[in-house]
Parts: sequence; structure tokens; C-alpha cells
Amino acid sequence: MARLSGETALGLAWMVAFAASLAVLFIGEVLSQMPCLLCWYQRAFMFPLAIVLGLGLWWRDPGVGRYGIALATGGAAVALWHVLLYLGWIPEPIQPCTATGPSCTGENQVILGLPIPALSLVAFALVALFSTLSLKEAAE
Repeated sequence: MARLSGETALGLAWMVAFAASLAVLFIGEVLSQMPCLLCWYQRAFMFPLAIVLGLGLWWRDPGVGRYGIALATGGAAVALWHVLLYLGWIPEPIQPCTATGPSCTGENQVILGLPIPALSLVAFALVALFSTLSLKEAAE
């Protein structure tokens, strides 16, 4: 099985973070769907990931994956909480941001068969995985 180079793994982590950031900007700014509070918290972790990992690639910093892991883990924790709320495993209703805002349980919040909070969790998990793989080569 072929091994990813540290730079390739870091590039993949950045691409996931960058694509996720663009996707939520599209949803919010083009589709005019206001995010719920938990989505805002997830964005607070994802947006810096795109910047920090991109700068790490630009500067060829092999240790930037540490920051990717830290930010992705924080974002994944919020996303996991959001998914558990969505599934009803945590008995707390998900409230929209405003009386006229979207609900995370609405059908327009499902993409590729997955709710947006689950897609966020997948993105954070991928960023953490690729960031970890980028550090493996630096440690050897």
C-alpha cells in the first residue's frame, strides 16, 4: 500500500478544510440560510483550519499538522454534540437561530443523504486524520 508523504497529507487536510469553509459560506451567503449556534461554533474551528493549514503548506512547515489536530478535535467535539442532538440521543431540542431561521432538522439541511452536522463531523475527522499522517513523516 502506498504511503502518503507528509506534504500530500497536509495538502489533503487543507483541501478538506478549504472546501468545507467554502461550502458553509455558500450555504450562508448565497443560499441565505442562517446557521444555528452550534454551526457557528463549528465554523469558528473550520475557518482557521483553512488558513493555518494553507500557511503551513505555503511555508513548508512540517509541524503545522499539530495545529490541524488541535483545531479539528475541538470542532469535531462540537460537531459530535450537534449530531447527537440531531439524532435525538441527547434529549435537548435543536432550536433555530431566530423565529424565522432554519432548523437543523429541516430537509433542506441534508446533503448527500447526510445532515450538515454529520458532514461537518466527517470533515473534521478527515482533517484530523490527514494532519496526523502529515506528522508521521516529520517524526521519522
